[in-house]
Amino acid sequence: MMEQGSGLQEESKDPQRAFFRRWVILVIYVLYSAANSFQWMEYSIISSIIMRYYKVSSVAVDWTSIIYMLIYPIIVVPVSYFIEKKGLRFAALCGGIGTALAALIKTFSIQEDLFYIVLLGQGVGSTAQVFVLCLPSKIAAVWFKPSEISTACALAVFGTQLGFAFGFVMPSMIVKNHEDLSLVGSDLQLLCWVLTGYMVLVVIAIVFFFSEKPRIAPSITQQRDRNEVPETFNAYVKFFVSLFKNNGFTLHTIAYGINIGVFAAIGTLLNQIILEYFPHCEEDAGRIGLLMVLGGMLGSLVFGLYLDKTHRYKETTVLIYYAAVAATVASMFSLLTYWKALVYVVFGVVGVFTNAYMPVGFELAVEITYPADESTTTGILNATTQAVGVLITLFLGKFNARYGAFWALGSQAALLLVGAIITGFLPNQKRRQDALRTNKDGLTELQRLNGGVV
Repeated sequence: MMEQGSGLQEESKDPQRAFFRRWVILVIYVLYSAANSFQWMEYSIISSIIMRYYKVSSVAVDWTSIIYMLIYPIIVVPVSYFIEKKGLRFAALCGGIGTALAALIKTFSIQEDLFYIVLLGQGVGSTAQVFVLCLPSKIAAVWFKPSEISTACALAVFGTQLGFAFGFVMPSMIVKNHEDLSLVGSDLQLLCWVLTGYMVLVVIAIVFFFSEKPRIAPSITQQRDRNEVPETFNAYVKFFVSLFKNNGFTLHTIAYGINIGVFAAIGTLLNQIILEYFPHCEEDAGRIGLLMVLGGMLGSLVFGLYLDKTHRYKETTVLIYYAAVAATVASMFSLLTYWKALVYVVFGVVGVFTNAYMPVGFELAVEITYPADESTTTGILNATTQAVGVLITLFLGKFNARYGAFWALGSQAALLLVGAIITGFLPNQKRRQDALRTNKDGLTELQRLNGGVV
């Protein structure tokens, strides 16, 4: 019996098919990527409580997030190569097991002099993150039909955004600012064990249900890619470096790093920014962060569907970027009103246009660099984001301490404006779309232009 497009059996006479199992793969990815990004914000959103409990500085707490951005660019090249060589299942196992191990390590950190174990757990989680963040575009390409790719990528990015959402709100709900530090320790212990138990279940799902690839490729390009022999590591490094000779991709990488780096920096310091204007409102800071991420999730879905319908990649990216600049400027002045409801709304809009940029940026990069492997281009974008994010977060922390939240946010609006201007110079290329478009002879557009050979 052959599988059908609904996920049941299909007719083998059709060379490309999309299976129902693609949605199972997508859900599993969302579940473990959410747990990984949750740990990114886990401590910084309750920085004032962590500082009291472990008797460390705000800078030390910032490093629980910065370490997620620091490790990524260091190991992204070998990890991207192994993902391309070993495939999706290998990446899922490494990412899922590493995320579970990070949560487990931190269950042993509940003592006032064990902050270094927190950092160790964060280091393991940030290493696992490299196997997580490279995958949205690759999952979309390997498992989904061409008409679903942008939407699938946006849904995959939901995992990271969902983790940020819970990371902003759950720590402040579970860990209270008790006078008695032993009660703070009990709350932290509960937080760590809940996450560990969750990840054990997710790892079981990865082991038993996360497949490498569908039996039949969902697109012509995937059918072709299956016949390619993986490169040696040296050849892969040369190819990796050669991508930066693509001026459009280089410019996009810089612009992408600025946008997502700004979002990460604001998220890391959100507790400090909000408490400057609304003292003793740790839970409000978490809820505002949650609203930022929920706005980003909504924006991701809307723009993902829009791209699948229109394929207007550059135009959409430019629009999102300038909207992010305007929203960040608005967030500065919303704080001056001391009107909490307005701050909630405006920061939510900031999230719509900074967080939603992630899947749109992934898809634009794939269009510019096709036929480069999706995990490679995504890996480069994320590496740049993490490197730039470290610098922006460190800068923003010092700038905020010296000049206050208003001007700190102003500096981020200025950075976003630079990124928006850079984005305007990107070429409006659609290489993947050209490859997917078939002519009357049954050849893709790229094949037709090259005499039948890609």
